[in-house]
Amino acid sequence: MSTSSASLKLPQVASTADATLEAALRHKLDNKTKPIGALGKLESLALQIGLIQRSTTLCLEQPQVVVFAADHGIADEGVSAYPQAVTLQMVLNMMRGGAAVNVLARQHGFGMTVVDAGVASAIPDVPEPPADAPALLRRKIGFGTRNMARGQAMTGAQALSALGAGMDVVNHLPGNVIAFGEMGIGNTSSAALLLSRFCSVQLDDAVGRGTGLNDAQLDHKQRVLFDVSRKHREAKTPLAVLAAMGGFEIAMMAGAMIQAAASRRVILVDGFIAGAAALVARELRPAVTDYMVFTHRSAELGHRLMLIHLQGQPLLDLEMRLGEGSGALVAWPLLQSAMLIMNEMATFESAGVSQQSDSPAQPHPTAPPDELATMV
Repeated sequence: MSTSSASLKLPQVASTADATLEAALRHKLDNKTKPIGALGKLESLALQIGLIQRSTTLCLEQPQVVVFAADHGIADEGVSAYPQAVTLQMVLNMMRGGAAVNVLARQHGFGMTVVDAGVASAIPDVPEPPADAPALLRRKIGFGTRNMARGQAMTGAQALSALGAGMDVVNHLPGNVIAFGEMGIGNTSSAALLLSRFCSVQLDDAVGRGTGLNDAQLDHKQRVLFDVSRKHREAKTPLAVLAAMGGFEIAMMAGAMIQAAASRRVILVDGFIAGAAALVARELRPAVTDYMVFTHRSAELGHRLMLIHLQGQPLLDLEMRLGEGSGALVAWPLLQSAMLIMNEMATFESAGVSQQSDSPAQPHPTAPPDELATMV
């Protein structure tokens, strides 16, 4: 597989659709000791995992969280409430084990990797890192993207290199579950622009407050991004749009998602930025969404529309908007529950429990007829 700047061979991603297996999975779920469908989205989740793994016995092993970090030149236009230096500071916080994603990874037993996809400065080594410090992979495509208000965010060659680097990251990770997170000041601007272009969403509906803009700052951000969108209106193909208005971490995450799907891993998609990477991945390999679990609905304005266009049903809605993969890790116990229900819950036959009668439902036998007639 070539990952040169001249060409990139993306792996094929097969659809998980399998009518025979789906029928077997549904039969197994429907014969558990419960009314049919009574566990709601947990049943849908178990079904999806079974189709991904091509088995009626589910297995979630060695889960990983990967945080892709990069800076965005558009930050020079004052579209964020925080300075660009925060990206490096937060990466160092992660390497010391102090970020929310570190806490959640420790809680749930995830292996953690931080990828320097394009932080605007060199990342120094952390002196005396904790024993459970995440691995740091240095895959820097550039020292931040260029300011897309002035020109393309990256070259086509850089976009391809980022996609290829993301694929390589996944190839070296163990396990069959990967949660995707990110860190990068200015990245909600790229995500909003990608949502608008790929899904024909009005930019007013895509641009949100990011890290906490006030009304005046939000108005400024919207004006800047309208100008950026007009400047790159000729970008139509997925790679052209990515190069014009994307970010190194978004491109690298998209390549990683495609590779994860090609190796039939469960993909945990976090919030707005990871969702933008999912949009890019879907544009390049449409079946990739079969492997995606959309873990939560972000409080960022455009994420609701993004999920609609991705046809994703979020597991949680906790008004989170941190990024880092935090929402994906909070949702992790739901996947574990879905697996255990499929694998360990008794069937009617094994438990000696009577199944639902085929006869029409009868009024409750202890309620007098007159009382039943007056109930509302």
